[in-house]
Order: sequence, then structure tokens, then C-alpha cells
Amino acid sequence: MPYNMGWSSLSKETAINIEKALGGRKLLEVVPMVRETLKRASSVPLRIAVTGDSGNGMSSFINALRGIGHDEEDSAPTGVVRTTQIPTCYSYPHFPNVELWDLPGTGAGTQSLENYLEEMKFSRYDLFIIIASEQFSMNLVKLAKAIQVLGKRFYIVWTKLDRDLSTSTLLKERLLQNIRENIQENLQKERVFEPIIFLVSSFEPLLHDFPELRNTLNRDISDIRYCGPLKNLSHTYEKVISDKVTMFRGKIASKSFDTLGIWNADDFGECLIAYHLLFGVDDESLQQIAQSMGKPMEEYRAIMKSRDPHTIIRGDWAVSCMNCNTSSCLYTILRYIPLLGDFIINFLRKWKHRRLLEIVAEDTRTILKKILKDSII
Repeated sequence: MPYNMGWSSLSKETAINIEKALGGRKLLEVVPMVRETLKRASSVPLRIAVTGDSGNGMSSFINALRGIGHDEEDSAPTGVVRTTQIPTCYSYPHFPNVELWDLPGTGAGTQSLENYLEEMKFSRYDLFIIIASEQFSMNLVKLAKAIQVLGKRFYIVWTKLDRDLSTSTLLKERLLQNIRENIQENLQKERVFEPIIFLVSSFEPLLHDFPELRNTLNRDISDIRYCGPLKNLSHTYEKVISDKVTMFRGKIASKSFDTLGIWNADDFGECLIAYHLLFGVDDESLQQIAQSMGKPMEEYRAIMKSRDPHTIIRGDWAVSCMNCNTSSCLYTILRYIPLLGDFIINFLRKWKHRRLLEIVAEDTRTILKKILKDSII
């Protein structure tokens, strides 16, 4: 599902500073900027709306999810009649800056679904939990479809499972299967993508699908919160790396190897060291990054395909062919063939450098991707 969250965009100053750091081969300077960006994202409130038909037990579910009793202070009011009249915000103890919104139930009076969506300002919420019990009404199907159109993630949570199990004559496995199939069939009729379905009891928050629901919710909160910033950070570093590759390709084409810090263009080890330095993924830089991230250096070197000449030769058949004994003999023979020999040697030399450039550039992307992942709070 796409996420359109205004706070996820990078500031112009941050984007420029990241571009400067990467352009200047200083990956270490990117680390604090990534952390600051993700820290800002974590401080922005993320809103979860709990909605459904009146009487389905939205308020009871919110209390169970928060791990508090109905009689405790700050608990959501519950009862046999409609208790939530206006959208009410509650904290989510397991995650800072996450708001649980208890919305009034749908289907009350003559209010249309369109009016309900407008009144509840559905576009302001980041994730939805649709509560159902007894039956999965057409009203809930339309609600799910409307949320899907918004491009937001949502769950279906079937509450009051304890009552279903105590009153049904079916075996537990069969009953659970029937509930899931009924929900899925109703959603498919309106071409709603199959969401995650949880079958729970608000009175038994440690049983059934409740633990899985909590784990999934915690993962999705992190995913939604950091999706935009990570995407923009990735776009920024991808642009810089692509620009550098284009520039270095031009120098390779013009045989300006000295401007790349390469004095012997046929020395594979020397060339590898030079490209590592150009992208800021040399051993010294990796050591500094690892210390800053609180990780062992080997964690970063291990994910690199270009960590040493032997690793490249073993992992890339084309480069391996270019560095085998047969190739060395071929080079020796070609040197004695005027014009044609020089042309072929130059062509192969440029090809090898372009391939080496691509491998190191890809390793740089991999290192930056790991920095982003390890920086998530």
C-alpha cells in the first residue's frame, strides 16, 4: 500500500548535506544526518483509528489493546449502549507518539457512510482497525473499500470470540475457519484486497490472535512511520551514486585513470583500492562507520562483493575470466599485434574498469541501506 505522509519529505538542507557528504566520499557524515531524519519522523504522532458498527466493542478492544481494565482511569468507556459519541484519543503505552482513536460506530441513525467518512476525517489517520462481531455487515465491507481507496493499511479484528466459542456447536477450528471465510467472501464481492484478519476476545488479551495482532501492529507502526523518510533518503543517495558512476565512466572512456587515483590501470588490486576510496567504502571509512553505528566492522565488510580481489573474482564470472591465466597469455600475444592488439587491449581494460566500478557502486548502496536499517530507532 502507498503512504502519502507530508512529514516524510527530507528538508532541502538535509538533502544537500547528504549529497555533499557522499560526493566528498564521507559516508561517516551521513550517519548523524540519517539519525536526525529518523528521529524527527519518530516524534511525529501516528494516528490509528478504531472503527466499526455500533455495538461491536471498539472501546473494549482499545482497553484490551492498551492493557488496562474498564474501571481504570483513562480507560475507554464501555457499555451495552453506544458509549462513544465523538472521536476520542488514547495513548498507546507500547509506542511513544502513537494515538489510538476510538471513533463513534457506523450504522447509527440515518447517517450515510459518506457522511461518516467526512465527519470522522478519515484521511488524517495512518492505519485503521475495523472491529466486527456477530456478522461482517455490508457497511463494514464499504468501510474497508473506502480505506483501500485512501491507500491506507487496515486490519479486520473479529472481537467477542469468547462468546462465539461458548455458544457454537462447531469445533473450534471449524468455527474459526467459517468466520474467516465469511469475512473474505464479503470483501471479495466488492473487490477489496484481502487484509489481515485477527480473531480475538477483548476479555482474553493473551489468547487467540491477540499476541499476533500486537506484534503485527508494532511492526506496521515502524514500517509506516519510517517508510517515507527511508524512501527519500534512499532516493537521495541513489542519485549521488548514479551521478558519480556516470562521471567515472566518462573518465574511464577517456582513459583518464590518473584522475581516479589509478596509476597502473592493469593492477587489479590498485584499481579496487582506488574505487573504494572514490566511494568512501575503504577499510578506514568502514571502520569509522562501524564504530559510529556500534557495530563490528566485519558486519559491513561481509556484505560487500568487492571487499577484496579474491571475493570479486570468485563471485563474478566475467571479471574472473578477465583475470585468469588464459587472459594473461592473450594480453601478451595482443601486445605484439599493431593497432588491432592495442584496440582490443584498451577495450577489455575499459570493460573491466566499468564492471569493477559497478560492483563497488552497488556495494556502496548496500552499505548505505544497512546504515538506514541500523539507524531505525
